[in-house]
Amino acid sequence: MGGVMKMSQQSPLSLRERVRVRAGVPSALMLLALAAWLSSSCAAQDQPPEVLKKVGFDQRLNEQVPLNLPFTDEKGTAVKLGDYFGDKPVILVLAYYRCPMLCTLVLNGLTQAMRTMPFTMGKEFNVVTVSFDPRETADLAAAKKKRYIDAYGRPGSADGWHFLTGKQDAIEKLTEAVGFRYVYDAKQNQYIHTSGIMILTPRGKLSRYFYGITFPPRDLRLGLVEASADKIGSPTDQILLYCFHYDPATGKYTASILNFVRVGGIFTVVMMIGMVWLLFKSEGSRRGVAPQQEGSAMSHKGDGP
Repeated sequence: MGGVMKMSQQSPLSLRERVRVRAGVPSALMLLALAAWLSSSCAAQDQPPEVLKKVGFDQRLNEQVPLNLPFTDEKGTAVKLGDYFGDKPVILVLAYYRCPMLCTLVLNGLTQAMRTMPFTMGKEFNVVTVSFDPRETADLAAAKKKRYIDAYGRPGSADGWHFLTGKQDAIEKLTEAVGFRYVYDAKQNQYIHTSGIMILTPRGKLSRYFYGITFPPRDLRLGLVEASADKIGSPTDQILLYCFHYDPATGKYTASILNFVRVGGIFTVVMMIGMVWLLFKSEGSRRGVAPQQEGSAMSHKGDGP
Protein backbone atom coordinates (compact mmCIF):
# COMPACT_ATOMS: atom_id res chain seq x y z
CA MET A 1 0.00 0.00 0.00
CA GLY A 2 2.85 2.31 0.83
CA GLY A 3 4.44 1.44 -2.42
CA VAL A 4 1.26 2.24 -4.27
CA MET A 5 0.94 5.52 -2.42
CA LYS A 6 4.55 6.34 -3.24
CA MET A 7 4.09 5.72 -6.92
CA SER A 8 0.89 7.70 -7.02
CA GLN A 9 2.68 10.66 -5.45
CA GLN A 10 5.49 10.49 -7.99
CA SER A 11 3.41 9.93 -11.07
CA PRO A 12 2.06 13.52 -11.33
CA LEU A 13 5.60 14.90 -11.03
CA SER A 14 6.95 12.65 -13.73
CA LEU A 15 4.03 13.58 -15.95
CA ARG A 16 4.79 17.27 -15.59
CA GLU A 17 8.43 16.60 -16.30
CA ARG A 18 7.51 14.74 -19.47
CA VAL A 19 5.28 17.62 -20.56
CA ARG A 20 8.09 20.09 -19.97
CA VAL A 21 10.55 18.02 -21.95
CA ARG A 22 8.15 17.54 -24.83
CA ALA A 23 7.26 21.25 -24.87
CA GLY A 24 10.95 22.20 -24.72
CA VAL A 25 11.95 20.25 -27.82
CA PRO A 26 9.91 22.24 -30.34
CA SER A 27 10.83 25.51 -28.54
CA ALA A 28 14.51 24.75 -28.92
CA LEU A 29 14.04 23.81 -32.56
CA MET A 30 12.18 27.06 -33.18
CA LEU A 31 14.96 29.06 -31.55
CA LEU A 32 17.59 27.30 -33.64
CA ALA A 33 15.57 27.87 -36.79
CA LEU A 34 15.11 31.55 -35.91
CA ALA A 35 18.84 31.96 -35.25
CA ALA A 36 19.67 30.30 -38.56
CA TRP A 37 17.24 32.58 -40.41
CA LEU A 38 18.65 35.70 -38.75
CA SER A 39 22.22 34.72 -39.55
CA SER A 40 21.38 34.02 -43.18
CA SER A 41 19.46 37.29 -43.38
CA CYS A 42 22.42 39.23 -41.97
CA ALA A 43 24.76 37.47 -44.36
CA ALA A 44 22.50 38.40 -47.25
CA GLN A 45 22.52 42.01 -46.11
CA ASP A 46 26.32 42.00 -45.98
CA GLN A 47 26.37 41.16 -49.68
CA PRO A 48 25.61 44.24 -51.79
CA PRO A 49 22.89 43.93 -54.41
CA GLU A 50 24.10 42.94 -57.84
CA VAL A 51 23.30 46.36 -59.27
CA LEU A 52 25.69 48.04 -56.83
CA LYS A 53 28.53 45.95 -58.21
CA LYS A 54 28.04 47.73 -61.51
CA VAL A 55 28.63 51.24 -60.16
CA GLY A 56 31.82 52.90 -58.94
CA PHE A 57 35.07 54.52 -60.03
CA ASP A 58 37.82 52.78 -61.97
CA GLN A 59 40.80 55.08 -61.59
CA ARG A 60 42.47 56.13 -64.82
CA LEU A 61 45.32 58.12 -63.32
CA ASN A 62 47.54 59.94 -65.83
CA GLU A 63 45.26 59.01 -68.74
CA GLN A 64 44.09 61.60 -71.23
CA VAL A 65 40.44 62.66 -71.31
CA PRO A 66 39.08 63.31 -74.85
CA LEU A 67 38.84 67.09 -75.02
CA ASN A 68 37.03 67.20 -78.36
CA LEU A 69 33.75 65.87 -76.95
CA PRO A 70 30.77 68.13 -77.80
CA PHE A 71 28.51 69.45 -75.06
CA THR A 72 26.11 72.34 -74.42
CA ASP A 73 26.76 74.92 -71.72
CA GLU A 74 24.25 76.52 -69.36
CA LYS A 75 23.54 79.26 -71.91
CA GLY A 76 22.59 76.75 -74.61
CA THR A 77 25.83 77.32 -76.55
CA ALA A 78 27.57 74.42 -78.23
CA VAL A 79 30.99 73.91 -76.66
CA LYS A 80 33.73 71.32 -76.44
CA LEU A 81 35.17 69.93 -73.27
CA GLY A 82 38.60 71.25 -74.22
CA ASP A 83 37.30 74.85 -74.06
CA TYR A 84 37.78 74.72 -70.29
CA PHE A 85 41.34 73.43 -70.30
CA GLY A 86 44.64 75.04 -71.17
CA ASP A 87 46.17 77.05 -68.33
CA LYS A 88 44.52 75.87 -65.10
CA PRO A 89 43.77 72.56 -63.38
CA VAL A 90 40.14 71.51 -63.58
CA ILE A 91 37.85 69.87 -61.03
CA LEU A 92 35.48 67.57 -62.92
CA VAL A 93 32.14 66.62 -61.38
CA LEU A 94 29.77 64.10 -62.96
CA ALA A 95 26.29 64.78 -61.60
CA TYR A 96 22.83 64.91 -63.09
CA TYR A 97 20.80 67.95 -62.14
CA ARG A 98 17.54 66.22 -61.18
CA CYS A 99 19.28 63.80 -58.85
CA PRO A 100 17.12 63.62 -55.70
CA MET A 101 19.98 63.49 -53.21
CA LEU A 102 23.52 62.21 -53.86
CA CYS A 103 24.62 64.63 -56.60
CA THR A 104 23.39 67.56 -54.53
CA LEU A 105 25.41 66.36 -51.56
CA VAL A 106 28.54 66.11 -53.73
CA LEU A 107 28.09 69.63 -55.08
CA ASN A 108 27.37 70.96 -51.59
CA GLY A 109 30.50 69.30 -50.21
CA LEU A 110 32.65 70.65 -53.04
CA THR A 111 31.28 74.16 -52.59
CA GLN A 112 32.01 74.09 -48.86
CA ALA A 113 35.57 72.90 -49.45
CA MET A 114 36.22 75.56 -52.10
CA ARG A 115 34.93 78.29 -49.82
CA THR A 116 37.52 77.27 -47.22
CA MET A 117 40.47 77.11 -49.63
CA PRO A 118 42.70 80.14 -50.26
CA PHE A 119 42.51 79.48 -54.02
CA THR A 120 39.74 81.18 -55.96
CA MET A 121 37.70 79.38 -58.59
CA GLY A 122 38.24 80.98 -61.98
CA LYS A 123 41.63 82.35 -60.95
CA GLU A 124 43.74 79.37 -59.89
CA PHE A 125 41.44 76.59 -61.13
CA ASN A 126 38.20 75.87 -62.99
CA VAL A 127 35.28 73.55 -62.24
CA VAL A 128 33.31 71.66 -64.89
CA THR A 129 30.11 69.83 -63.97
CA VAL A 130 28.72 67.48 -66.63
CA SER A 131 25.30 65.86 -66.43
CA PHE A 132 25.29 62.16 -67.35
CA ASP A 133 21.53 62.27 -68.04
CA PRO A 134 21.11 63.01 -71.79
CA ARG A 135 17.52 64.18 -71.22
CA GLU A 136 18.56 67.21 -69.18
CA THR A 137 18.59 70.68 -70.72
CA ALA A 138 20.53 73.91 -70.54
CA ASP A 139 17.77 75.47 -68.42
CA LEU A 140 18.38 72.91 -65.69
CA ALA A 141 22.12 73.56 -65.96
CA ALA A 142 21.60 77.32 -65.67
CA ALA A 143 19.44 76.96 -62.55
CA LYS A 144 22.01 74.70 -60.96
CA LYS A 145 24.84 77.09 -61.78
CA LYS A 146 23.05 80.08 -60.28
CA ARG A 147 22.43 78.19 -57.06
CA TYR A 148 26.04 77.17 -56.56
CA ILE A 149 27.66 80.38 -57.73
CA ASP A 150 25.50 82.19 -55.16
CA ALA A 151 26.51 79.63 -52.50
CA TYR A 152 30.20 80.01 -53.36
CA GLY A 153 29.89 83.74 -52.87
CA ARG A 154 33.12 85.04 -54.38
CA PRO A 155 32.94 87.85 -56.93
CA GLY A 156 33.83 86.98 -60.53
CA SER A 157 33.58 83.23 -60.00
CA ALA A 158 30.81 82.70 -62.56
CA ASP A 159 33.41 82.35 -65.32
CA GLY A 160 35.14 79.59 -63.40
CA TRP A 161 32.30 77.08 -62.91
CA HIS A 162 30.61 75.57 -65.96
CA PHE A 163 27.54 73.31 -66.06
CA LEU A 164 27.20 71.20 -69.19
CA THR A 165 24.67 68.86 -70.77
CA GLY A 166 25.22 66.52 -73.68
CA LYS A 167 24.06 63.65 -75.82
CA GLN A 168 24.40 60.02 -74.87
CA ASP A 169 27.39 59.33 -77.11
CA ALA A 170 29.52 62.13 -75.66
CA ILE A 171 28.46 61.26 -72.11
CA GLU A 172 29.42 57.61 -72.54
CA LYS A 173 32.82 58.49 -73.96
CA LEU A 174 33.55 60.85 -71.07
CA THR A 175 32.36 58.50 -68.33
CA GLU A 176 34.32 55.63 -69.86
CA ALA A 177 37.46 57.77 -70.10
CA VAL A 178 37.36 58.71 -66.41
CA GLY A 179 36.18 55.27 -65.21
CA PHE A 180 32.80 56.41 -63.87
CA ARG A 181 30.30 53.52 -63.84
CA TYR A 182 26.57 54.07 -63.28
CA VAL A 183 23.23 52.34 -63.93
CA TYR A 184 19.84 53.71 -64.93
CA ASP A 185 16.89 52.41 -62.89
CA ALA A 186 13.83 52.62 -65.14
CA LYS A 187 11.40 51.76 -62.35
CA GLN A 188 12.55 54.66 -60.19
CA ASN A 189 13.48 56.88 -63.14
CA GLN A 190 16.78 57.54 -61.42
CA TYR A 191 20.47 56.80 -61.86
CA ILE A 192 22.34 54.58 -59.44
CA HIS A 193 25.86 55.91 -59.11
CA THR A 194 28.73 56.53 -56.73
CA SER A 195 29.94 59.87 -55.37
CA GLY A 196 33.22 61.68 -55.91
CA ILE A 197 35.13 64.24 -57.95
CA MET A 198 38.24 64.26 -60.12
CA ILE A 199 41.08 66.71 -60.64
CA LEU A 200 42.61 67.01 -64.10
CA THR A 201 45.75 68.77 -65.29
CA PRO A 202 45.51 71.82 -67.57
CA ARG A 203 46.11 69.44 -70.50
CA GLY A 204 43.24 67.17 -69.51
CA LYS A 205 45.02 64.26 -67.83
CA LEU A 206 43.47 62.62 -64.79
CA SER A 207 45.52 63.53 -61.75
CA ARG A 208 43.48 62.76 -58.62
CA TYR A 209 40.22 61.11 -57.50
CA PHE A 210 38.44 62.11 -54.30
CA TYR A 211 35.58 59.96 -53.05
CA GLY A 212 32.52 60.70 -50.96
CA ILE A 213 30.40 63.78 -50.40
CA THR A 214 32.81 65.82 -48.26
CA PHE A 215 36.26 66.86 -49.38
CA PRO A 216 38.96 68.05 -46.96
CA PRO A 217 40.14 71.48 -48.14
CA ARG A 218 43.76 70.48 -47.53
CA ASP A 219 43.44 67.45 -49.83
CA LEU A 220 41.65 69.48 -52.49
CA ARG A 221 44.32 72.20 -52.33
CA LEU A 222 47.20 69.74 -52.56
CA GLY A 223 45.52 67.96 -55.45
CA LEU A 224 45.20 71.23 -57.36
CA VAL A 225 48.83 72.15 -56.64
CA GLU A 226 50.04 68.80 -57.97
CA ALA A 227 47.79 68.95 -61.03
CA SER A 228 49.10 72.42 -61.84
CA ALA A 229 52.70 71.14 -61.82
CA ASP A 230 53.41 73.47 -58.87
CA LYS A 231 52.33 76.56 -60.78
CA ILE A 232 49.95 77.51 -57.99
CA GLY A 233 50.37 77.25 -54.24
CA SER A 234 52.76 78.54 -51.62
CA PRO A 235 56.00 77.23 -50.07
CA THR A 236 53.82 75.80 -47.30
CA ASP A 237 51.97 73.72 -49.90
CA GLN A 238 55.29 72.35 -51.16
CA ILE A 239 56.24 71.29 -47.63
CA LEU A 240 52.85 69.64 -47.17
CA LEU A 241 53.22 67.78 -50.45
CA TYR A 242 56.55 66.47 -49.21
CA CYS A 243 55.07 65.30 -45.92
CA PHE A 244 51.83 63.89 -47.35
CA HIS A 245 51.32 61.48 -50.21
CA TYR A 246 48.24 60.61 -52.24
CA ASP A 247 46.73 57.18 -51.61
CA PRO A 248 44.77 56.06 -54.69
CA ALA A 249 42.99 53.32 -52.74
CA THR A 250 41.34 55.79 -50.35
CA GLY A 251 41.37 58.89 -52.55
CA LYS A 252 43.01 60.89 -49.77
CA TYR A 253 46.34 62.39 -48.76
CA THR A 254 47.94 60.56 -45.86
CA ALA A 255 50.97 61.43 -43.76
CA SER A 256 54.30 60.04 -44.91
CA ILE A 257 56.10 59.06 -41.70
CA LEU A 258 59.46 58.70 -43.44
CA ASN A 259 59.24 62.19 -44.88
CA PHE A 260 58.19 63.57 -41.51
CA VAL A 261 61.30 62.00 -40.00
CA ARG A 262 63.45 63.49 -42.76
CA VAL A 263 61.99 66.95 -42.25
CA GLY A 264 62.47 66.59 -38.50
CA GLY A 265 66.11 65.55 -39.02
CA ILE A 266 66.77 68.51 -41.32
CA PHE A 267 65.13 70.86 -38.82
CA THR A 268 67.26 69.41 -36.00
CA VAL A 269 70.48 69.85 -38.00
CA VAL A 270 69.58 73.45 -38.85
CA MET A 271 68.85 74.18 -35.20
CA MET A 272 72.19 72.67 -34.12
CA ILE A 273 74.09 74.69 -36.72
CA GLY A 274 72.29 77.82 -35.54
CA MET A 275 73.14 77.13 -31.92
CA VAL A 276 76.82 76.49 -32.72
CA TRP A 277 76.95 79.71 -34.74
CA LEU A 278 75.42 81.67 -31.85
CA LEU A 279 77.93 80.14 -29.41
CA PHE A 280 80.88 81.06 -31.63
CA LYS A 281 79.48 84.55 -32.10
CA SER A 282 79.00 85.13 -28.37
CA GLU A 283 82.48 83.68 -27.66
CA GLY A 284 84.03 86.00 -30.24
CA SER A 285 82.25 88.95 -28.69
CA ARG A 286 83.61 88.11 -25.26
CA ARG A 287 87.15 87.74 -26.64
CA GLY A 288 86.84 91.11 -28.33
CA VAL A 289 85.70 92.80 -25.16
CA ALA A 290 88.50 91.28 -23.00
CA PRO A 291 91.45 92.81 -24.96
CA GLN A 292 89.69 96.18 -24.94
CA GLN A 293 89.31 96.04 -21.18
CA GLU A 294 92.97 94.95 -20.77
CA GLY A 295 94.17 97.77 -23.02
CA SER A 296 92.10 100.27 -21.10
CA ALA A 297 93.63 99.07 -17.81
CA MET A 298 97.19 99.42 -19.21
CA SER A 299 96.50 102.94 -20.37
CA HIS A 300 95.30 103.89 -16.91
CA LYS A 301 98.53 102.51 -15.41
CA GLY A 302 100.61 104.51 -17.84
CA ASP A 303 98.89 107.71 -16.84
CA GLY A 304 99.89 107.29 -13.17
CA PRO A 305 102.77 109.35 -11.41
